Amino acid sequence: MKKISILIPCYNEELNVEPMAEALVNMFATDLPNYDYEIVFIDNDSKDMTRPKLRKLCAENKKIKAIFNAKNFGQFNSPYYGMLQTTGDCTISMVCDFQDPVEMVPKYVREWENGYKIVIGIKTSSKESKIMYFLRSCYYKLIKKFSDVEQIEHFTGSGLYDKAFIQVLRDLKDPKPFLRGIVGELGFERKEIPYEQPKRRAGKTSNNFYRLYDAAMLSITSYTKIGLRIATIAGAIFSAISMLIAIVYLILKICMWDQFPAGMAPVTIGMFVIASIQLFFIGLLGEYILNINDRVMNRPLVIEAERINFDTDEEKSEEA
Repeated sequence: MKKISILIPCYNEELNVEPMAEALVNMFATDLPNYDYEIVFIDNDSKDMTRPKLRKLCAENKKIKAIFNAKNFGQFNSPYYGMLQTTGDCTISMVCDFQDPVEMVPKYVREWENGYKIVIGIKTSSKESKIMYFLRSCYYKLIKKFSDVEQIEHFTGSGLYDKAFIQVLRDLKDPKPFLRGIVGELGFERKEIPYEQPKRRAGKTSNNFYRLYDAAMLSITSYTKIGLRIATIAGAIFSAISMLIAIVYLILKICMWDQFPAGMAPVTIGMFVIASIQLFFIGLLGEYILNINDRVMNRPLVIEAERINFDTDEEKSEEA
């Protein structure tokens, strides 16, 4: 009997972990009864009642497992690490707030059985803010246009990954993984399934401007050179313009010494404009350096505080 692993990252999801576990257990009973399964929750240091509820779920059902991180290791490391801990013939990653519909799981499995080692969900529309969806669309198109590798539009990471691809992720040893880029760059032939993203079931999203900015910068600095190229080209252009203006001012001043008072305003404005451009590109360069620094330090993806129900797999392997 093939085994399917469901990986669910969570952070402050006390209102969603129990309904999600119930929905998945019912789904396997009705839609996928011929498969064994495990449901792995990886909690990124929640501050609410998420962990007590996960303990309760694990006590009631040994197929439900939990990993508790020692602290919050970020929105990318935790899910990636959780995928590496799964033991199924394939792993399905989905968020805990039901914005990745449970109904997608049987569709993923069907295409997996047809031979695809990667089956992913692609958002064709969303019930979230129309402004946010528009901004995301612009971001995806920008990254896709300037990236050195293939980028997948409106792909959030939700999908099915065969154990062969999970092994690729294990061997990669990337201390700053960006799954969406890795799937496009290193993944097998994939099947894309469109879906409409529903609203969050309950609770408040942990996404904020900083987290969205962090995601955008990680993809830009990992898969594009456009920032550095723009800095180089813009620097050359503005240097040429500044030199031309300086020459024009010098000629006018020499030719009309008394009639052409240069004044301080042009000099001050020019200094502020050039300084602001320099600061912008210094900050952009800093983002690339931060990305390099994170990879050079090669710190572990996650430090576990506790894991529950994983010993059942070890006992089975010893008996075998």
